[in-house]
Amino acid sequence: MESLYCTRHRAHREIPPARRRRGGCRGADHHGEERHAATGRESTAEPSSSIASRGGRCRSRLVLLVSVLSLCTRFYRILEPAHICWDETHFGKMGSYYINRTFFFDVHPPLGKMLVGLAGHLSGYDGTFPFVKPGDGYEHHKYWGMRGFCALLGSCLPPLAYLTVLELSQSTPAALVAAAALVFDTGCITISQYILLDPILMFFIMASVLSMVKFNLQANRPFGAPWWLWLVLTGANLAGALGVKFVGLFVILLVGLNTAGDLWRLLGNVDVPLVEFGKHLLARVLGLILLPLSLYIVIFAVHFAVLNKSGPGDGFFSSAFQSRLVGNNLHNASMPEYLAYGSTITLKNVRIAGGYLHSHWHLYPEGVGARQQQVTAYLHKDYNNLWLVRRQRGEDGERSGSPDLVRHGDVVRLKHKETTRNLHSHLQEAPLTKKHLQVTGYGFNGTGDLNDLWQVEVCGGRPGDLVKVLRSKVRLVHRSTGCVLYSSGKTLPKWGWEQVEVTCSPYLKETPSSQWNIEDHINPRLPNISLAVLKPSFLEILLESHIVMIRGNSGLKPKDHEAVSRPWHWPINYQGLRFSGVNETEYRVYLLGNPVIWWFNLLCICLYVVMATAVAVALQRGVALSRQGQERCRVLLDGGGLLLLGWVLHYLPFYTMGRILYYHHYFPAMLFNSMLTGPGCWGQSWLTRLCNVAWTLGTVPLDCFSRCCDSLFTLSSFYLFHPLSYGMRGPLAHDPTSPMAGLKWMDSWEF
Repeated sequence: MESLYCTRHRAHREIPPARRRRGGCRGADHHGEERHAATGRESTAEPSSSIASRGGRCRSRLVLLVSVLSLCTRFYRILEPAHICWDETHFGKMGSYYINRTFFFDVHPPLGKMLVGLAGHLSGYDGTFPFVKPGDGYEHHKYWGMRGFCALLGSCLPPLAYLTVLELSQSTPAALVAAAALVFDTGCITISQYILLDPILMFFIMASVLSMVKFNLQANRPFGAPWWLWLVLTGANLAGALGVKFVGLFVILLVGLNTAGDLWRLLGNVDVPLVEFGKHLLARVLGLILLPLSLYIVIFAVHFAVLNKSGPGDGFFSSAFQSRLVGNNLHNASMPEYLAYGSTITLKNVRIAGGYLHSHWHLYPEGVGARQQQVTAYLHKDYNNLWLVRRQRGEDGERSGSPDLVRHGDVVRLKHKETTRNLHSHLQEAPLTKKHLQVTGYGFNGTGDLNDLWQVEVCGGRPGDLVKVLRSKVRLVHRSTGCVLYSSGKTLPKWGWEQVEVTCSPYLKETPSSQWNIEDHINPRLPNISLAVLKPSFLEILLESHIVMIRGNSGLKPKDHEAVSRPWHWPINYQGLRFSGVNETEYRVYLLGNPVIWWFNLLCICLYVVMATAVAVALQRGVALSRQGQERCRVLLDGGGLLLLGWVLHYLPFYTMGRILYYHHYFPAMLFNSMLTGPGCWGQSWLTRLCNVAWTLGTVPLDCFSRCCDSLFTLSSFYLFHPLSYGMRGPLAHDPTSPMAGLKWMDSWEF
């Protein structure tokens, strides 16, 4: 099994330099010898060092040209509009939290937000802008540094694509086509100009792919300095991609599959001793597993060290986690370690935004179960969250000496401190979750009935185990019905003060929604301990933060009447996203890919699959090809196959996801689609020559004519659709007087 590109580059070195590099840049498209044969002119061989130097200068100039065009398209009108656009309200606010060292919760890993905060801090932003909602003006606040940082990383994408495709295909035209597809794509421009995580994520993905390709090219020079450099850079960029979003797992899978194939080839090479193979395996474990994992952990270590102040993210985490945050009521607090009868406590649900067990004087309305006192879950700390732990017979445990401790399996009553009613359930359906039972406050001053009894179960515990404050997860099982106290996560109507529904679930499987922990614990008859001794270790908070992030991602469901985006919409550019403005009086920015480029990209995927299939069949059938033709077939299959695999891995998994999806989720896959367009065009041109098809238009070769047409269509479509990225005012596209009139080619576009 051949490693990607090894065979191609070995053959490429065997071609004499005068043939491989004739004419400097012109030779990079591999057609120098054909053109020379067509003209019939004699040429004088040049020194290989001179030709290589000239080719290197030409490549450098082209990279510089691509970089300048990319910078110009990304930084043009970077400060407009001077108000919050779309998700800037989230990620700009999170950058402010880092500057203020205020803890928050997000479903993504922290690296992207940390970099945004660092860019803001270095550019003079003081972290005081509230980022309340889209459309709020920035006024005097210095937001340009955060936008500029994202635009800078977005500007790196076309040069990275150029270098990647150039190494895969050794074709300058193919690399330029791929770069142009990103330089002039309105969607890629728009998503790079604002305070978002996407340009940061895409930068690390592209850097990972380029580093991997460069590492593959060092296959014949293992363990040298360049070999180690590109291996380490690949691992570092993988950590960066995963540190921004969990989508980075897809590029990790791509690199992993490439590495597995490389190792499999080495294992089958009898010229490589097993000791040498072991060195290769160990080096890849160090560079592509241990290094990225270590850097990823360091990212979280910095995250926790910087965000050490209590903030809006406290309630999503356990009480033990909160005890480490300065300003939280649990920080440096002291309370009894074990739960006892007679204690006053608060119970916090373990699920994300599960809330504190809460009650108040208001009753359930007529027609909603029994007209008894409401019991809810409240997301904020409040006096109505306090409950008194009593014995089964209604005693508070106030005897002489130390109070009895509550143990796993004990049956208790919970009396609401403010209203003196007991936590109660019965055979009435819950307000919103109809298959669950209603939970109410019943009785007065501790008197009630048998439906007030709850059995305490410590999750993972055994009979007799004590209940630890902050640490133990407990379930409360209703003695009469056998159901378990549950926070559904559903918001009650206005009669319930829009608090969270609490039910009694007949489904006894342990879930975060049915687990609670004791946060506040007051009992003057027990000795207090400092909560500092209960603070979780770094590995514990690292694990908890990932559990919370994963639950948060899975909990992102579409709201009622919210427009959703389907994965099949994305490649065909079916519908974009409003970044700013709705009506004709507002400054409107609309995220939509350049339709000419995107549809051509989609066509090139189909063409590549057909070409690759034909080439694979031809090679399998032993069709007579020159050595150079065979090697170019391998280039088409290996290089293009890698890009196709990258597109598949970054696109198809979204079909399996249950969370809400948005149009911008396709952009990492779009990078691979655009890069595949370059080799796809090159492969079509080369196959035409390979089959000796003399296609011409007058005196102009067809492939040259097609390149001119591609360039013309790309530039003209960019000119037509550039207002989507750089902003537009005035009539909407359906108005004949609009500058976008006639450009709304699909009814689903909303500009």
